[in-house]
Amino acid sequence: MVTTEVFENLKNLQEILVQKYELEAKVESAPKQLNNQEEALAKTQKEFIEKKAAYDETTAAVSSLKEELQIAISQREEYEKGIADSTTHRDYETLEKKISEVKDKEDELRHDLQKKEKELDELKTRLAEDEELIKFQESELNTSRDSLNSEISGYTKKINELKTKENKIAPKLDQEILFKFERIIQRNSEGIVAVRNGVCMGCHMILPANFANEVHEGENIKFCPYCSRILFYEEVSDDLAEDYFDIGAAGSLADDEDFDDEDEEMTEDSTESLYDDDLDSEDVSDDEDSDLEDEDEDVDESDSDDED
Repeated sequence: MVTTEVFENLKNLQEILVQKYELEAKVESAPKQLNNQEEALAKTQKEFIEKKAAYDETTAAVSSLKEELQIAISQREEYEKGIADSTTHRDYETLEKKISEVKDKEDELRHDLQKKEKELDELKTRLAEDEELIKFQESELNTSRDSLNSEISGYTKKINELKTKENKIAPKLDQEILFKFERIIQRNSEGIVAVRNGVCMGCHMILPANFANEVHEGENIKFCPYCSRILFYEEVSDDLAEDYFDIGAAGSLADDEDFDDEDEEMTEDSTESLYDDDLDSEDVSDDEDSDLEDEDEDVDESDSDDED
């Protein structure tokens, strides 16, 4: 006979295991909570590095354009001095042409320089923003990490306390049953349930009658054939019994109403049938009376003939 103590130990162990498994799951998933923050920080840092490389490249391009512009300006000034010192018309035209070309180059260089300087300013602003964002994300990540470490420490402490309670109960149980029981709780968070009116309260499936009787007898530990939970018999309380009775009564009343309706229909049909039968019988009676009258007339005529 499975004692009440065994079932009580299983119920107590169930509460402990459910809490322990939940806390262990939190400890396992806790680092994943930082993944989003770490990924966001890594993305910002990567973008910062790319922008910094573009900034350095643009800075070098600006310096190169400034040097080229300065060279062009120097050439133009020299050509302008040469015009003042030119003695022939041909030299004057040659220098004037070179000055025109250098001025075009100056304009082009200035345009490119302005464009690059604008890009450089934009990159500088974005780099400053990214630097601030990186500092903020690092601060948030460190705060979250410290908070998470504190939570994990609390979880670990509670888990150790639960393991101590578990170790006091587990040795009292059959190890094979304990192994199955732990696996059931990991899947369903409920490893032992009651059987009421032949129904498993875990999966709410109706159990075979013989099997339900075996659970009631309690000779051995029984597992639900549908959900694999350990089963124990539980008497149905008066409230549950009344509810069950009311449901049945409601169904019976519904049936009675249907039956009354059928009776009314049958009664009406029967009345009509009887009425028709009465009419038929009256017709038959009339016919019989007519036949009798005809027979009497025949008899009278016969008697009259005999007398003559």
